Amino acid sequence: MEKLHKPTSGPIRGSRVSADALNGPSSGYNQMSFLHPGREEPLKGGRDEDEEAGQRTWDIYADFNNAGPRYSSAFVQNTDGYQKINHPSPKREETPVTTGPVEMVTVPALGPEWGLSEMRDMTKAGKREKKTEVRKTKWKQWVRDERGIYGTCLTRRVLVWSLFAVCIAIGIVLAFTIPRVPAFSFNVRTPLANATGSFRASVPIQFSRFPANFTFPAYANLQLDTSSNYLPLTFNHLRGQVFDIDTGRQVASGDLGKKTVPAKAFPQVFLPLNFTYVATNDSDPTWMNWYASCKNHLLYPDGARPGLKFRLVLEADIRGLIGSRASSTQISGASCPIELPMNSV
Repeated sequence: MEKLHKPTSGPIRGSRVSADALNGPSSGYNQMSFLHPGREEPLKGGRDEDEEAGQRTWDIYADFNNAGPRYSSAFVQNTDGYQKINHPSPKREETPVTTGPVEMVTVPALGPEWGLSEMRDMTKAGKREKKTEVRKTKWKQWVRDERGIYGTCLTRRVLVWSLFAVCIAIGIVLAFTIPRVPAFSFNVRTPLANATGSFRASVPIQFSRFPANFTFPAYANLQLDTSSNYLPLTFNHLRGQVFDIDTGRQVASGDLGKKTVPAKAFPQVFLPLNFTYVATNDSDPTWMNWYASCKNHLLYPDGARPGLKFRLVLEADIRGLIGSRASSTQISGASCPIELPMNSV
């Protein structure tokens, strides 16, 4: 049996070998682990090591198998060449001193790492692209009649038929609610009527030669035909202008204002007109025509005054219709609504 040499004295350091390597048979290297090429001779260290060890031979296997003189004393702690490995003792958990209820904290488990595509989807640009792609997909499916606007409801076919039915319903409603422009006509006997009340008081009656002019109020006696309307008709404005037929000069104007007339009827409307005209002298044809028609009938041998010839242009703004509607008519032989005294002009 080979005698063990005592290890040289040196600093005691912790061993890096396991407990199995120290307490059990070694599965490391030995002399049989190598193939000897020839004569076996003991390995020797350097010159300085031989002098320090007193020409002592050094076996390389001693450091691995703990058999024979050891070159290093790093793994040696006691005299018998073995060192006990101190296993780390479990750390004692300190119990915190609390006076209240203990709060339990649950730490979530770590999830998988995010991929590049997933990180892209979490950005604003990625979300917009995803929403755009979803909308395009839904639109294609709706065009192919594979889905509806709200899930399975309101598919393309249902939407087309629904719009068709709505258009028919709107057409029926408009046929009864849209106002129609009524027809206008004059009273044959008295197309121009005398002004009464405050309107007559606000406009003075005057005929003058120097300077040549005339001023007087009158009503245009109109009759409307609203038989084509199903609802009452409202005028926002009903304006009228009177022109002399012979000369084409304007001699009167007026505005009815806001007025509502019944439907399916022939209501009578009096349009207020303010007759005003100014000429250079009393030889003006327009002034002479109207003066001759409005003179006192006693100044004529047969007592018949000549009739007025004029054209009335009406412009109506009807509620429910866009823009204005214009119409005109001509009157010949109308009586003058006023009669001047014998001594006038």
